[in-house]
Amino acid sequence: MAAFNKFNSFVEAVAEKKHDLGADVLKCMLTNVLPIAANAVKTDITEIAPGNGYTAGGNQAVQTGSVQSGGVYKLTCNDPALWTCVTAPMATFQYVVMYNDTAANKELIGWWNYGSAITLQIGETFLHDLDAVNGVLTLT
Repeated sequence: MAAFNKFNSFVEAVAEKKHDLGADVLKCMLTNVLPIAANAVKTDITEIAPGNGYTAGGNQAVQTGSVQSGGVYKLTCNDPALWTCVTAPMATFQYVVMYNDTAANKELIGWWNYGSAITLQIGETFLHDLDAVNGVLTLT
């Protein structure tokens, strides 16, 4: 499983009420350009071209848990829907970026690096597996 990396702006965005992680629509989108911690909003990311099984904006990751226990908050989400390549190879990607689609500026949350470029061929699928036990992220 790829490791989660948070965007620096996420911390401030939480403090300034730009995220309601328990209720806002969270999405995962694909990119082949390395995100940097200083990115803040969706437009800072170069998303792959839509088509052949990829929809612009990515797929929703529906929250399954948004709870705190003993001063530690944990967000858990279902895996976003499978991306299934159709018609022709899908655009190459290496990174999955989570962002808040409800927030006015589409604030970024974090990203995962899959270590090498991925190109889906016709009929192939990609599942971004979110950790159902440890959660997408924790705040302490």
